[in-house]
Order: sequence, then C-alpha cells, then structure tokens
Amino acid sequence: MFVTAYLAFIVLAGLCVTLEITARRLSSSQATQTAVANPAFRRFQKLFLKAYLLALWADWLQGPYLYKLYRHYNFLESQIAILYVCGLASCVLFAPVASWLPQFLGRRQTCLLFCLTYSVCCITKLSQDYFMLIMGRVLGGLSTSLLTTVFEAWYVHGHVEVHDFPKEWIPVTFGKVADWNHGLAVGAGLVANLFAEWLGLGPVAPFLLAIPSLAVCAWFVLSEWGQEDRQEGASGDKNGPLLNPLNAPKMQMSTRARFWRSCLDGLRCLLSDRRVMLLGGVQALFESVLYIFIFLWTPVLDPHGPPLGIVFSCLMAASMAGSTLFRLATSAPYRLQPGHLLCLAVLLAFFSFFMLTFSTVPGQPRPRESLLAFLLLELACGLYFPAVSFLQGRVVPMERRAAVLAWFRLPLHLLACLGLLALHGEVSGAGAGEAGSGTRHMFAGCAGMMLAALLAVVSLFTVGRNDADLRLEGTKLEGEI
Repeated sequence: MFVTAYLAFIVLAGLCVTLEITARRLSSSQATQTAVANPAFRRFQKLFLKAYLLALWADWLQGPYLYKLYRHYNFLESQIAILYVCGLASCVLFAPVASWLPQFLGRRQTCLLFCLTYSVCCITKLSQDYFMLIMGRVLGGLSTSLLTTVFEAWYVHGHVEVHDFPKEWIPVTFGKVADWNHGLAVGAGLVANLFAEWLGLGPVAPFLLAIPSLAVCAWFVLSEWGQEDRQEGASGDKNGPLLNPLNAPKMQMSTRARFWRSCLDGLRCLLSDRRVMLLGGVQALFESVLYIFIFLWTPVLDPHGPPLGIVFSCLMAASMAGSTLFRLATSAPYRLQPGHLLCLAVLLAFFSFFMLTFSTVPGQPRPRESLLAFLLLELACGLYFPAVSFLQGRVVPMERRAAVLAWFRLPLHLLACLGLLALHGEVSGAGAGEAGSGTRHMFAGCAGMMLAALLAVVSLFTVGRNDADLRLEGTKLEGEI
C-alpha cells in the first residue's frame, strides 16, 4: 500500500495538470477578462484571498490525521464516532449563530473570532482527556460554520456595497478560490505527511502547524481589512458592529426578527417549489454519506500501512480532476448539461460504495480496491459540487438562498449524525470477530442512500424536462428544432 499510494499520487497529479491545461485553453469568459483588467478589483481580490486562503489552508491541514490522532490516544472506534458526532451536531447548532454574529460583532471581528476559536480547537488536540477533545470538536464545529459564511459575507459586502464592482465579477473571485482550494488540499496532505511521518512528529503535528497560519490570517484581517471597514463605516453601513451599547437590545431584537423571518421565507420557498425540494433531497443524501466516508476512510486503509497524508492528497487530487472534468464537459465544444453530470456523479458514488461493501469483508480486506473506490467517490464529488451549485443558482432565488441552504444542511447533518451513531452502536455491540462488519454494513447503507439520491435526480429531470432554468444558456429544450 505504501508504493501504491505514491504511484496513485503521481498518476493523479499528472492527470490534474493535463486536464487543467486543457480546460484553461477552452474557457475564458468576457467577465473574467474585464475583471482582471481592473486594477482596483485586483487589489481588493488580493486583499481577500491572502486571508481567506490561509484560513482554508489551516482547515485542510487538519484533515489527514484527525482519526489517526484519536487512535493514537487509544480511543475506541465507537468513542471516536461520538467525537465526530459532536462536531457535526455543533455545526447544526452554530449555523444560525454564524449568520447572526457578523451583524452583532461586525464581519471583520467575526473573522478574527474564527481565527481564535480554530486556534484553541487545534490546541485541544494536545490533550488526551476525552472531555477536552469533545470541547475541541464543538469549537471546530463553530469555526467551520464561521469559515463557510463570514469570509464570503465580508467579500460580497465589500465588492457590492463598498467598491460598487459589478455583481457579475463575484464568480471570478470565487472561481479563483475554488481553483486554489483544490491545490491547497493536495498540498496540505503532503505537508501533513512530511511533519507527521517523515519527520516523526506524530499525528498532532499538522494541528499545531495550522496555528501559525491562523495567526497570520488574523494579522491580515486585523491590519489590512481594517481599511475596508473604515470605508464601510464612512458609507454608513448598518450591519457593522454595535457602536452604541444603548441601541444593543433594539438591534438584537430586529436582528432576531430578521433571522426568523428569513428562516420562514426559506422554508416557504422549499415547500412551494418541487424542484427546490428534490434538489435539497439530493444534497442531503449525497453530502451526508460524505461525512460518513470522512470518518471511515482512515480505519479502512490505516491498518495496511499507507502514508495517510499521501492518501489524503490522492483523494483531493481525484476531486480536483472531477471538478476540472466538469468545466471541460460544460465548455463550448461539449455543452453537457449540469443535470446530466449530477446524475453521473451520483451513479459513480453508488458504484464506489457498492465496491466498498465487497472490499471490506471482515477477515478478507482488499485495501487496493478500497482505495480505488475512495478515489472514484472523490472524482464523483468533483463533478457533484459544481453541478449542484449551478442548479441551486438557477432554482433558488438569490435573496432566499442562504435560508434555503440552511434548511438543506439540517437533514444533511442529521442523517450523518444518525449514521455515525448507528455505527457507534454496532461497533459497541460487536464481538471480537465482528469488528469489521459494522463498516461494511455502513457502506451498504450508503449505497442505498445513493440509490435514493439517484431517484431524486431522475424525478428532478422529469419535473424540469423543458425547464430552461435547469439548462446551460444557449442549449435547446426537448422538442425544439
């Protein structure tokens, strides 16, 4: 497995480079060219990317060795499952807080809070006390919720309200973030492997390595983003920090009222449009099994001795290849529909979990087949996320998107928590010879959930067969000549 992991990484790295070069030759939009030519936009974009990419880098560094760290501390698989459940549950609980805090503290201050809480989360990994590790997972859930909301909120507000750049340029920045994000994920696996295994510092090393990145991120936010906040204050922004303590209760009441009104509007949008409900079902089913995969890939492969950091880089490279394939497939020469690619992604995920039910038979493990299945699953993820993002942008109104996506995430996290709790119960009650059967049963359950997701995708096609919103611009509807 040691040699297999390195060979897989070399092949996937070459594939990603080839696909990226081909994709860049075929795609270059007018909006991208105009935005790149604007020096003020480039300065603002660079200001944002410096801090945000450091935050993403710190997040990715913690991915390869989290399960390995808990095993290093001699916790049982059932105990580790509870730790993961605590992280997921805190994501659910803190999601409303993450959307409310920027209005109360201000966007820049909330970004600083993220850096602080995630640093403390990393420090807790030095402790072998179970309660301290649970607290670290809770802080990690809060930090993840902030990372996925507040940085983007700061950028969008500055882009539109402070600098008055065209809204069409926003995808240019987040497209660049997506490109960098894949590279950061691959690099984080290599660096984590270097410190944890090659230098022999152990599985806690990547978590400690993330702290300096968070500190530099906080310094950029504190020193450079302050100029943007001063411009924001001069423009009379009402969503910054509370300057007058006497107005705090009134603003808290209005913020709370806006929050609940936004939640109700999102729920109405979800229930009134069958396309939105079906898309939410696909997202809940697909992404919940990803959380289960994140928990299980290490215990499936680690007993066979692969370098976990290199395996993590292989998984991220496979996801990068899928994302680049999506860009190629939807570009001018091919014009495949995102809905069809979403169906392909779900089929690949089903096939991956189907393979895993046979490669994880207790007493007869086949780690190379399991690694191949995990790589196919990550390839499916690379196709899935841009496809579902395109469809969300078409069927979910912009003004209600945050609330609707919050409702999507609720069943997503609940399904993932239930899956991990079921695994915890099965592992706890298993005998010595049945320890691996829970993993196999969980993969079989994930395959069943992918079948349900496939049915939801087919239903979405049936509902929107002649719906122009679900298709790329410039393509013909069914029955048109």
